[in-house]
Amino acid sequence: MNKFQLTPGSLSLQKLRKIFSNPRQFEIALDPRCFKAIKAANQTVQDLINADQTVYGINTGFGLLASTRIADEDLKILQRSLVLSHSTGMGDLLDDDIVALVMLLKINSLSRGFSGIRLEVIELLIALFNRGIYPCIPSKGSVGASGDLAPLAHMSCALIGESEVRFKGKILPAAQVLAEQGLKPVTLGPKEGLALLNGTNVSTALALKGLFWAENNFAAALVSGAMSVDAAMGSSAPFDVRIHQVRGHQGQIDAAKVYRDLLKGSEIRLSHSNCDRVQDPYSLRCQPQVMGACLDQMRYTASVMLTEANAVSDNPLVFSDSGDILSGGNFHAEPIALSSDTLATSMCEVGSIAERRIALLLDSNLSNLPAFLVNDSGVNSGFMIAQVTAAALVSENKTLAHPASIDSIPTSANQEDHVSMATFAARRLSDIADNVTGVLAVECLCSAQGIELRKPMATSETLSEVISLIRNKVAFYEKDRFFAEDLKQMHSIIKSGELTQFIPVDIFSSY
Repeated sequence: MNKFQLTPGSLSLQKLRKIFSNPRQFEIALDPRCFKAIKAANQTVQDLINADQTVYGINTGFGLLASTRIADEDLKILQRSLVLSHSTGMGDLLDDDIVALVMLLKINSLSRGFSGIRLEVIELLIALFNRGIYPCIPSKGSVGASGDLAPLAHMSCALIGESEVRFKGKILPAAQVLAEQGLKPVTLGPKEGLALLNGTNVSTALALKGLFWAENNFAAALVSGAMSVDAAMGSSAPFDVRIHQVRGHQGQIDAAKVYRDLLKGSEIRLSHSNCDRVQDPYSLRCQPQVMGACLDQMRYTASVMLTEANAVSDNPLVFSDSGDILSGGNFHAEPIALSSDTLATSMCEVGSIAERRIALLLDSNLSNLPAFLVNDSGVNSGFMIAQVTAAALVSENKTLAHPASIDSIPTSANQEDHVSMATFAARRLSDIADNVTGVLAVECLCSAQGIELRKPMATSETLSEVISLIRNKVAFYEKDRFFAEDLKQMHSIIKSGELTQFIPVDIFSSY
């Protein structure tokens, strides 16, 4: 177990990736220096109630009911009712790794001392995280404004002993698991239910998952793209450093260097250094430009997601130094919606250009390899239908990548009249990423096959190591066989990030 002292507002993408990858290996403890700010904000809330002032979310109703004053004796009922009434999620439950990340982000936000919540409520949420008690959170029901209200309400139910949790792989009543673990449910005080429900934590956690997966895919695409260059006996001239320096985009410069390094020393490349081919198709020649542009966008989205991961995004906010409690709109998840849309289109481009390289390799007129990359084609179909699958995945992504952020639908009797749709924008990133992984799985197997069909000429030392890694799981395609298992194995290699070992990881944001 790795003990992790959380200093609120200082999470890094590297730490978030590690915790997301295996949350049960981490035990959170709050930096004690944050206790003063947490307690001061909570005291500010109490002072306001004692002064008989009216402030939204503390002693009023919510949404359109903001003008309804709630009596002091009903404030605890108000917060409990808020959690229960907002637990309206639908759809499949979020996986444990996402729920753990949601909890971590919520802990990080609340502990910055602007939410007015008691330390003991935060400590119970930490206890759930540390013991692997994951509230059951349905995946659908948030529009990404007023916070991720429904999913965060389901998270909060566990704190008051309601609904269900997943513990050691079993779904059980929250009250039962808390009791068995010696934990007591909390009675929420003024502002606390709203502090828990408000915020972009679910949208951000889903977006971070998409980012981490996108980076693994990107590494695999650099590798598979380089292998396709060698398999197709493409030119290395398009990767010349001078070409990319005069354009100046950093992502393009960085991507081109990776291709040069991956192809360095290839016998295949050297064998045709003086050939009469003038230019390769764009899917080979323009890889630095396309992949570099995607890398620049990924880096930007990563910076937005990191800022949001450390943000205070509930409402209203408590500024204890001045005694002010201000109602604003930090719960509006537009930054995550827009950055998720950007990441979605970037991932789709990675998959799209990869599918074109697959098609090139399978066309014997373009690649000068056996048709469909198999000997005795005709009797054997080889990679013919694997390319069809890749094409299907690419086309599906075209629909999935439609910008979610340009949609809006009014809620709460038009009080909440513009929303971000960030939760869906972020959630669908995993669907896109999964499709891209599938496309890259096909390309990796195609390009490895193509390189081996060039024997006795050998590829570079690095790409030879890649092919050895692949061949440990997937054999050379001699003749037609049940193909789905091969693709499944390659998909697993890519998704797990195994191919990142062949790429300088400092080009990414979360490694």
